[in-house]
Amino acid sequence: MTRKIFQILLLSLLAAACTEKINVKLDTTYTRVVVDGNVQSDTGVYAVSLTKSSDYFSNEPAPRIVNATVTVADGVNTYTLHESLPGISGIYQTDRGFAGKIGNTYTLHVALHDPVAGVTSVEASSAIPSVPHIDSVSAEFDATAGTEGRWIIKVWAQDPANETNYYLFNLYRNRQLITDTITKKVISDDKFYNGSYMNGVPVMRLNNAHTWSTIHPGDTITLQMSGITKEYYNFIMEVDRSGFNIPFFTGPPANIKSNVSNGGVGFFAAYSNSFATSIVK
Repeated sequence: MTRKIFQILLLSLLAAACTEKINVKLDTTYTRVVVDGNVQSDTGVYAVSLTKSSDYFSNEPAPRIVNATVTVADGVNTYTLHESLPGISGIYQTDRGFAGKIGNTYTLHVALHDPVAGVTSVEASSAIPSVPHIDSVSAEFDATAGTEGRWIIKVWAQDPANETNYYLFNLYRNRQLITDTITKKVISDDKFYNGSYMNGVPVMRLNNAHTWSTIHPGDTITLQMSGITKEYYNFIMEVDRSGFNIPFFTGPPANIKSNVSNGGVGFFAAYSNSFATSIVK
């Protein structure tokens, strides 16, 4: 009987320990402007999303910054972006015929209708580097990787013989972008093939177990290879290491370097593109 009483008391103490409330005081930071946008060398409509940062554990969408005046300038021309849903969306778009020019530097200027933590405007600049022409792309299945294998995306292109170049790779399956978050995109420099021909260089690996992000025989794939700046390359690498996605629904870690002025976070990028398409066998 004594043993049973002891066991009951012990279980009661353990249960109390498991249900004890622990109050953790978490620091907050001041609200900042978050920029997520780009312009590219192909003719199209490009967008810049403006939000306010929120606390790390906030479960609410980041507040949109609306009614701002947003422009992009290349040193000669200034282009005005228009809010897709005026006063609601916080997403500002270029006109349909916009196309960036390789070699130009594009400066984003945002004048806020309502100040954010005393900030009334932010700026960010990015040049458009060149990108090699892709001769071809292929998808090869590797049955030895994992339990269900993987697809390896390979590229053929001539890398230029100059300073280090930085590339961003996106993949479309049947015209649908499958690298649709920043952590799914692939970045690379040309350290190991600078000035050489990229003769079937592997640039992407797809886990065949993930049906939402793999490919299948008969699919049409399109590889997008983009020339990006070193700064944007470093930004994507830091975001990937931190585990954050874009757009930011919470304030990103302070150690991720941004090109946005006045304490803003996020990144405004400009890059060139080359495409190649093939059918998966």
